[in-house]
Amino acid sequence: MKIFLLGASGMIGSRILAEAVARGHQVVAGARDPGRIAAAKGVTAVAVDANDAEVVAAQAAGADVIVSALSPRSTGDAMTEAATVATALMAAAKASGKRLVMVGGAGSLNLPDGSPVLPHVPEIYRAEAAALRAVRDRLAASTLDWTFFSPAGVIAPGERTGVFRVGDSVLLSDAAGESRISAEDYAVAMVNELETPAHRRGMMTIAY
Repeated sequence: MKIFLLGASGMIGSRILAEAVARGHQVVAGARDPGRIAAAKGVTAVAVDANDAEVVAAQAAGADVIVSALSPRSTGDAMTEAATVATALMAAAKASGKRLVMVGGAGSLNLPDGSPVLPHVPEIYRAEAAALRAVRDRLAASTLDWTFFSPAGVIAPGERTGVFRVGDSVLLSDAAGESRISAEDYAVAMVNELETPAHRRGMMTIAY
């Protein structure tokens, strides 16, 4: 499989890149500064502005799927940044006819009682969470082939265990009430979904 991956130098994106390459996939890693992408067999680093739909579509044309691991936090205006990037990605996916898989946030999920997680997100992350939830809503209203993959409440560097639970739109927690996942295991589930799609035109989530 050939994957066009945006955000490949970030905490989550770098692990998706490593997992995909370890499984023998070809990855075109797009970034504003491709020099930040670690050189590796199977990786082609290219300069891409994710706000430019034409450039994204051109790169996506030669790939099987578009994966975005971008986070709307670089400008300080998460809602505007997320909306701008989403517009470009959605236009590129439509123009190229490719599936679009986006890294989301736990704030886009619901609690088991059906109420949204968003009001419970710490204030420091709430703007980003609200922005990503709005992107999810736009995808749901589109005709694209999309998947929005929200991690557990806490995602951080850790171990690749390969043992986790995958769900849809409801936040997953363990017996102690904790919702967490390592970035490494998130990447495992992401590449699993790319290889064997099970959440087309829908959300998915993950936790231990």
